[in-house]
Amino acid sequence: MARFVAQRGILKPVTWSVVKVTVVGRRKLRDVPRAFVVVANHSSHLDAPLILGALPRRLARYLAAGAAADYFFDVWWRRGLTALFFNAFPVDRKGVNQRAVSAKTLLERGVPLLVFPEGTRSKNGEMGHFKQGAASLAIATDVPCLPVALIGAGIAHPRGSSWPKPGRLPVGVVFGAPMRAEPGRPRWRSRPASAPRWSACTTPTHPVF
Repeated sequence: MARFVAQRGILKPVTWSVVKVTVVGRRKLRDVPRAFVVVANHSSHLDAPLILGALPRRLARYLAAGAAADYFFDVWWRRGLTALFFNAFPVDRKGVNQRAVSAKTLLERGVPLLVFPEGTRSKNGEMGHFKQGAASLAIATDVPCLPVALIGAGIAHPRGSSWPKPGRLPVGVVFGAPMRAEPGRPRWRSRPASAPRWSACTTPTHPVF
């Protein structure tokens, strides 16, 4: 209940008040199962709030986001807020410390995940190199990937800024149809023509925002 109030009563209204949001492709989400991996490009701190706010409540309710342990979990107040608003679990970007919470375990328990393949926000607006994680998670747990393209978020709230630019700049959240990764060569079962044209889920990735 507390997370519902935080996400729908605070996070979404605040996000929608600082940028003008257009959501495309929600009809493609009707048959998305309980567990899935959301895969999106990453250029702004607006990205996670935009995805959470644009997803139907049924899909957003238990969505868990992997958050950088060295930043979002370094002090108690930021750790608490990150967990409350994003149902977040810590991810070690350096791969040194093993954490108790496993992304694979969460998916096996039916908890959907939010993954940013680049591992960090883009510095120049260009999509970065994809890191390991998403495809292998989807294959290992037999869940679909849900591709999401975020448009304009990096302009509205660029890396290094403390707050979105004034004037409610336009941003877009574009959902593609669910896709399933196959082991071996990067292939898709019945990849829809309308899916966002980048293969985030074909390459494994760290779930970090």
